[in-house]
Amino acid sequence: MSSVLDTYARKTISFTKGKGSYLFTENGDKYLDFVQGIATNVLGHCHEHLVKTIQEQSKKLWHVSNAFIIPEQERLAKRLTDKTFADFVCFQNSGTEATEASIKIARKYFHKIGKPEKNRIITFQGAFHGRTLAALFAANNPKHTEGFGPKVDGFDQVPFADHETIKKTISKNTAAIMIETIMGEGGIKVVPDYCIKGLREMCDEHNILLILDEVQCAYRTGNFFAFEKSGIVPDIVPIAKGIGGGFPLGACLVTKKVSIGMVPGTHGSTFGGNPLAMSVGNAVLDIIFARGFLDDVKEKGKYFDRGLKKIKDKYPKIIGEIRGIGLIKGLKMLVDNTEFIKKLMHQKMLAVKAEENVIRLFPPLIVNNKELDEAIYKIEKVCKAMS
Repeated sequence: MSSVLDTYARKTISFTKGKGSYLFTENGDKYLDFVQGIATNVLGHCHEHLVKTIQEQSKKLWHVSNAFIIPEQERLAKRLTDKTFADFVCFQNSGTEATEASIKIARKYFHKIGKPEKNRIITFQGAFHGRTLAALFAANNPKHTEGFGPKVDGFDQVPFADHETIKKTISKNTAAIMIETIMGEGGIKVVPDYCIKGLREMCDEHNILLILDEVQCAYRTGNFFAFEKSGIVPDIVPIAKGIGGGFPLGACLVTKKVSIGMVPGTHGSTFGGNPLAMSVGNAVLDIIFARGFLDDVKEKGKYFDRGLKKIKDKYPKIIGEIRGIGLIKGLKMLVDNTEFIKKLMHQKMLAVKAEENVIRLFPPLIVNNKELDEAIYKIEKVCKAMS
């Protein structure tokens, strides 16, 4: 019997090493890994630049308190703010901590400007913002919240993409609207550009904040952030997962205007922003910022799309819809997604499920067309077997 708390339905397989798009078991079996730690290992397994960075930094300094200036943290924050809408970055260890920081920053802003009654946040059905209590009840999925009452108050949930209900839900107590730009656990549902623009207009009209949760989709679409193609500027953006390339790292990006309530003592993290994590975050950016890298992600995403759509057209009773942008993909299945994933594993390929009977595919950003072809071949083979 395992001494690990049984909070995951783990598959009876383990891996001893990984390289790029592949994982290897102890007996040498090779699996094409399109889970990648659930959208986390954006540069695949054991990327040479990340390995070298960790080795070098580990010989110098792992951790110091945020009571001191951390040069690696200053550098990563500057690179992120230079690239994005943000003026400041608050470093965390995970996505759920980043969304918690977002909630605190939004509420504290209105408290600072003398409107403490504005403390409620509008969220969306099907969302996932993390596993802490506030994040759980922000998403308010009964499967995740059952048994963890009393309910954390302060959230008003509305149906996905229902702007009329959003308008009716906004009140004098509303502080912000929070939505995932691409809903991950909810089924790789892309929020359309016109919808994001509409949310921004609503927020401006009612003097409330727009929080775009990019914990799962940042870096993956071929743009630095998925919302960039909509042309709007959010107020707060929590990110995590891929920004550390597999090393625990989260961050909350915020504008100067909205940051005014966050003075010394209002927030903190023992490990967030430690030198080792910051060095890895900078190493990831070294690759992401390389000339043409994100454009290449877009092209590989289009290539993968074409292959997946051919399978969908060939097996319309198996795959109902191809979702996602760039290298964050979802297959809306017309057969049981759990069974499909199980059969994919028999083909030595790994995928992960989501709501709405969706299979999520997260190839690393360094994937090549040959590996995408391999994935397409394996997916088609399972479609044929299930027809």
